[in-house]
Amino acid sequence: MVEIKFDEIKKQAIAYDGDTNVGECDYEEDGDTWNIIHTSVSDTHQGQGIARKLVECVIENAEKQNKKVVADCWYAKKVLDK
Repeated sequence: MVEIKFDEIKKQAIAYDGDTNVGECDYEEDGDTWNIIHTSVSDTHQGQGIARKLVECVIENAEKQNKKVVADCWYAKKVLDK
């Protein structure tokens, strides 16, 4: 089972399958805005909704800190627009 962890120091949400990193969503912080710049999932784990969970994890943590979220990453932009 894939577990999503948030790492504020590295500015990313990371997906783990056991001890293996199978995906990540990276963001940059600029004042009160978090910009999601990259989302990726390993080929072996695509199609399971992991990328969406990664983006949602960053969004949830931004909201907890009263930050706005924007996205240069095309996939994250698609999630934000829904």
